[in-house]
Amino acid sequence: MTVRAEWFDAAGVATLVVVLGWGVAAVATARAGSPRTARWSAGVAAATAAAYAWPVLVPGTASVWFALGLALPQADLGSPGRRAAAAAGAAVGAAAVVVLVASDSPAPPGWAVLLGWLAVAVGAGGALAARCVRAGADDRARIQLVCAAAALSTAFSGGIAALSVLVSVPAAPGPWIVGALVLLPLATAAGEVSAQARHGAARLLVESVAAAGTALLAGAVYLVVVVGLGRFPEDEERSLLGLSLLAAVVLAVLVVPTRHRLLALGTALVGGRVEGPERVLTGFGARMSRAIPMDELLLQLAESLQATVAPAGAEVWVGDDGALTRTVAVPHRPAQPMHLDPETLRVVTAARIGGRAWTAVWLPEIGGPLPVAGSQDESGPADLRIVPLAHQGVLRGLLVVRGEAFPEDTEQLLVDLGRQLGLALHNVGLDSALQASLVELERRNAELQASRLRIVTAADESRRAIERNLHDGAQQHLVALAVKLGVAAELVDDDPDALRGLLTDLRADVSATIAELRSLAHGIYPPLLRERGLGEALRAAGLRSPLGCRVRDDLPGRLPAEIEAAAYFCCLEAMQNAAKHAGAGAQLEVVVERGEGGLLFEVRDDGAGFDAGPDTGHGFANMADRVGALGGTLRVESAPGQGTSVRGVVPLPAAPAEPAETSSRSTLGVSSSLRR
Repeated sequence: MTVRAEWFDAAGVATLVVVLGWGVAAVATARAGSPRTARWSAGVAAATAAAYAWPVLVPGTASVWFALGLALPQADLGSPGRRAAAAAGAAVGAAAVVVLVASDSPAPPGWAVLLGWLAVAVGAGGALAARCVRAGADDRARIQLVCAAAALSTAFSGGIAALSVLVSVPAAPGPWIVGALVLLPLATAAGEVSAQARHGAARLLVESVAAAGTALLAGAVYLVVVVGLGRFPEDEERSLLGLSLLAAVVLAVLVVPTRHRLLALGTALVGGRVEGPERVLTGFGARMSRAIPMDELLLQLAESLQATVAPAGAEVWVGDDGALTRTVAVPHRPAQPMHLDPETLRVVTAARIGGRAWTAVWLPEIGGPLPVAGSQDESGPADLRIVPLAHQGVLRGLLVVRGEAFPEDTEQLLVDLGRQLGLALHNVGLDSALQASLVELERRNAELQASRLRIVTAADESRRAIERNLHDGAQQHLVALAVKLGVAAELVDDDPDALRGLLTDLRADVSATIAELRSLAHGIYPPLLRERGLGEALRAAGLRSPLGCRVRDDLPGRLPAEIEAAAYFCCLEAMQNAAKHAGAGAQLEVVVERGEGGLLFEVRDDGAGFDAGPDTGHGFANMADRVGALGGTLRVESAPGQGTSVRGVVPLPAAPAEPAETSSRSTLGVSSSLRR
């Protein structure tokens, strides 16, 4: 490659300075553990170096700078909109390069370069500004650093341009304007490497915008007044005019911070105090009334405290039952859990405010040990304050502020702020509990609707089963009796001996019909349950079971009728399921007793068992609905080869009531045998 003289002129040197700046940024961010930012920085450095060697590639370099502006602060073109904008910029840059190469132009014209870089600045700056609104604390700080560098670079470029127009110093402002771009890679690297730079990013941006704006305003005023309304200065006037312009810019830059400091000094001299700390308290209350999300509210509070009473930083820990987590920290620190034992929780909750000595005893995880006398404490500032955020005797969190000195009035302000914040966190907890209650209520409502549907369906099936049993059983017997009675009437005179045999058959048929009706009545509601109680009814059901069954009844007396009915029919259904599925040699055991939770019943067998998954069948769902209607619960445990156990609990009233008379016609008490 041939070395050209223009590589070492002022413009070439300024471009090399920018390339070097991006190279430094690439190395620094790579060492800081930000590989994506390092790759982008290296790419911009390479693109800028390419434009330095071949000016025809300047449009392509501009598209790379534009893509970087879209990728900041996380060095990632994550959204489809960003990728589409970067692709469009690359296409425009590539097309411009092709046009320049086709026209044999060694470099784009000056006006085109100016318009192109202005478009890059507007597009990338607008994207950064839009992203800054919804970015997190660290990303917002990185964007603010880049914007501060852009403001200073713009102000410097404007000042150089004004000096060049007014006093022709420098004669060619272009290299100086290009060199000012080195502030951008330095700001990008600082945002990744230095936590202190991120911490002061907001204040730096404010100061940079103020300084840049006033400097540009001073230069513009000079240009309008001197050039627009007067005439160009003569050679002997240029020096004086340049010095006066420089003095005006310096005055414009220094007037605002100087005025603030002088006002603070005057307030202190008359015994007053800057309003900053009080505004933290009033501002927090005002923001609470605007329904700002709690995370954002805590971040704003920590930033306000750091800017007023806690220059070394502020933290907010949030939690319940002694389990606290650092939620917000300015400057940024990672989330960290902390658990307080009961004694520490009691002491911290009762405290008003704690200093460093108190913190070293009760919360060493936050404050650390006390510094040794005569030694230099390297862990941070010499003092801190911790305010427990408690409400109604419940610790909701901690407010930690760090600084050099905390006067008594500042401590009182922190205590008042802690009361407000404790109330706010208490309300957030109530909102969360209310939301959880609403979700649980919706779930229970859905379960109630489903159980009502199952109950109505079971009642309809029960009615059909009763109709079927009456039609196929008792009704058929009664029809046969009617036929035989007709035959008997015909045999009264013709064949007395045959009549005698027929009457014997009629007597047997009547007995069978009575037994059929008694079995049907037992399925609807057993009279033994109403008359003798749950234990006797279950023992009678056990005697009818095809499996060997043992019933253990430890009840002290009678229970309310609806509770006895629910337990009886659940046990009966479980016994019938065991008779159907447990196997011929299985043994049944039924236990009913009164425990702390109410009436406890269990039906277990040692049969074949099954996989008791979430969906165990309609029979178990009906049992769960029956006990659930009384506030009880049902649990089924089973495994292949290990038998089955059905356990239920039905709560009992404080004073057991006498069993009420229950209609034996209830269709909801039909056993599963009738449903089948």
